[in-house]
Amino acid sequence: MRVHGGLLAVHAHPDDETLSTGALLATWAAAGEPVTVVTCTRGERGEVIDSAAHPTGLAALEGDGLRLAAHREGELGRALDALGVTDHAFLDAADTGSGLRAAAQRSEDSGMVWVAPGIAGPDPAVPAGFARVPLDDAAGRLAVLVRHRRPRVVVTYDPGGGYGHPDHVRAHDVTVRALALAEDAAAPLDGLADGPVGAPWHVTELWAPVRPERDVRAARRLLAAAAPAHRTAVDDAGLALPDPDEPVLPPVVTWWSSGAAVDAGARSHLVEVPLAPVADRLAAALRAHATQVQAVALVAPRSDVLRSDVSCDPVVGRYALSNDVLAPLHATEQYAVVDRAAQRPAQAPRVR
Repeated sequence: MRVHGGLLAVHAHPDDETLSTGALLATWAAAGEPVTVVTCTRGERGEVIDSAAHPTGLAALEGDGLRLAAHREGELGRALDALGVTDHAFLDAADTGSGLRAAAQRSEDSGMVWVAPGIAGPDPAVPAGFARVPLDDAAGRLAVLVRHRRPRVVVTYDPGGGYGHPDHVRAHDVTVRALALAEDAAAPLDGLADGPVGAPWHVTELWAPVRPERDVRAARRLLAAAAPAHRTAVDDAGLALPDPDEPVLPPVVTWWSSGAAVDAGARSHLVEVPLAPVADRLAAALRAHATQVQAVALVAPRSDVLRSDVSCDPVVGRYALSNDVLAPLHATEQYAVVDRAAQRPAQAPRVR
């Protein structure tokens, strides 16, 4: 992977930037190139981890949206510091650098409910959720930031939001629409900023994290095979090893291979970002999100048992979320890359 030009990452909630793209952000920042993280909500509806093995003393914040949001803002700041990222913006907040005005209404974490097997939707009890913000309202704000930062690469979720969270899906849709608005000289953006919104800008590449199903299953097997190395987390912390045979969500790599979100004529490929050079930074960023992430540990990179399955990346670490199931840190992050240089601006798609 060649690091060149600015990077702008669009994420739905605090912690997504680290869990989904932490190695990418740290690698880009370490190379001295501009990195901007845009967060769409403050994670008001997140669960809070507070256990004997992972005592945060913050269980009372769960369900208290405003207090939890304020705390998670602090966690996000510490995580970005660990990754080396110095430029951050909440999508609904004023941005002094670009002159972007504060949104008329704050965007909240939409929550998630299953509306059909395998299909998620926003919690109907959250009318101000990000998933319900009009598309062009949010996309216009992001377009202003894109014009100001002028990145070469923008990274966000695949069209399915990784695992279907409605805020993730909306972040993808908003990003795709924002790239079209950012390069459209006639886009109605003037009312969003106190000054000039910047000249039109064409983003060269759009990236999305991907992970084939076979790699997910292989990594689960590797964690199970290395059970003695994780015995403290499993026994003392009451965590569980992942089940290799448990159903996995449809691998998002199908988006890249099918070209479903790409206009005719666009090229796409895969890139890998190694974790090893930034592993300590990534682990520190994961630990910064203490209400959301627990049991973070790196393992020796030459551990034979963790490299025993050559069909996938070695597992170089692990962590757990509030579901109390260990998850692997792969040796690489993988991204589907849409080469937008092959697209004419007029072809930029509009999504729902």
